[in-house]
Amino acid sequence: MALRLRLKVSSIGSPFLQLGSSASAACSVSKLGFHPPRLQLNKNSHPIRLFVRAARIESKGVTLGFRTPQFQLPEPLTGTTWTLDDFEAYPALLVMFICNHCPFVKHLKKDIVKLTKFYMEKGLAVIAISSNSVATHPQDGPEFMAEDAKLFGYPFPYLYDESQDVAQHFGAVCTPEFYLFKKDGRRPFELVYHGQFDDSRPSNNVPVTGRDLSLAIDRVLSGQPVPSEQKPSVGCSIKWHPGKKF
Repeated sequence: MALRLRLKVSSIGSPFLQLGSSASAACSVSKLGFHPPRLQLNKNSHPIRLFVRAARIESKGVTLGFRTPQFQLPEPLTGTTWTLDDFEAYPALLVMFICNHCPFVKHLKKDIVKLTKFYMEKGLAVIAISSNSVATHPQDGPEFMAEDAKLFGYPFPYLYDESQDVAQHFGAVCTPEFYLFKKDGRRPFELVYHGQFDDSRPSNNVPVTGRDLSLAIDRVLSGQPVPSEQKPSVGCSIKWHPGKKF
C-alpha cells in the first residue's frame, strides 16, 4: 500500500508520520521516553515530497480444521495467567492477534470491542494476543498493553506472548489476524474461520461493519457450517525479535 504525501517540513522529530486520519500510524514516542534529534530547516525551505510505503501482509498458511494450540500467557492488565483449558466449557473461541501501534488494528479497535461484547453475551469466548517484539516496538510492551486494554475497555483478556512461540504455533503473521474455533462436545477446538473482520481498511472509505467475522460467528453459535471460502485478514506484519528463526 503506497501513500504519496506532500508535506512542508520544519522539523523531523519522530520515525512516525501523523497522517491525520484513521489510517494514522503515528505513535506518541515522547510518552515512551524517546527524544529523537530534530532537523532544523531554514525559513526559506520549500515543501518536499515524501513517498511512504506502509508494510502490509495477509493472513495465510493455516488449514481449516486445525486444532487450537496450547498456550499459557499472562494478562498484563490483571496479572492473571490464561490457558486454553480456561475455555473448555465454551462452544466457540475467537483468538485475535493484535497490537497497540498498528494502523490496521487502530482502525478496528472500537468495533472489535462492540462485536466481541455482543457475542460474548451469546456464549463466545474471546482472547487477544500481542506477540510483537518490544526490542523493536516498545510501545507494544505489556505496560502499554494494559493501558490500551483499560482505555478501550476490552471485554476480553489481552495476553502477552513475550517468547512469540504462541504466534508461531498458530501460524500468525499479521495484526489483526482472526482465528475462530468451534468445539463439539468433548472434542478439541477446531478452526472454522481464518479471515478478515470485513472489507474496511484504513483510508479505503469502506465503513467498518465486522460483517465477515460476524457471519462466521453467527453460523458457529447456531450450529451451521461456515463457508470455506474466506477473505484473508490484512494488516501489519508481526514484529519478530531480531534474529528470530522459524
